[in-house]
Amino acid sequence: MSLKLRLKPDERVIIGRAVIRNGSKACDLLVENNVPILRQKDILTEAEAVSPARRVYFAVQLMYIDAENLVDYHARFWDLVKDVQSAAPSTRPYVEKISEKMLAGDFYQALKHTRKLIDYEEELMSHVKKPL
Repeated sequence: MSLKLRLKPDERVIIGRAVIRNGSKACDLLVENNVPILRQKDILTEAEAVSPARRVYFAVQLMYIDAENLVDYHARFWDLVKDVQSAAPSTRPYVEKISEKMLAGDFYQALKHTRKLIDYEEELMSHVKKPL
């Protein structure tokens, strides 16, 4: 069974390890095998990984699209998770769900759960008073 992707003009997508940018018109792509796929809205660049939860997302994203270096990304992930949980122990349920999906090899679902961690981090930070 193939996956149909409709790309907007100039939209980017990662298919496997290739970054593909659509031209000036919308198009349909059919992906006929099982490869990692991330649409532009789900891609986080390293420069955008500016918070602890976003760095976790970036590590999981790398695991998803670059299986050859999985061991290195796993190590990075666990280091980042230790920092996140020591700073905010209330993140534990989020991290457990991410870890569960990751250890099952379901990195796309792990990314979806990491988005929830990012949302929770933003909620926590909204309650932090900024210095004058």
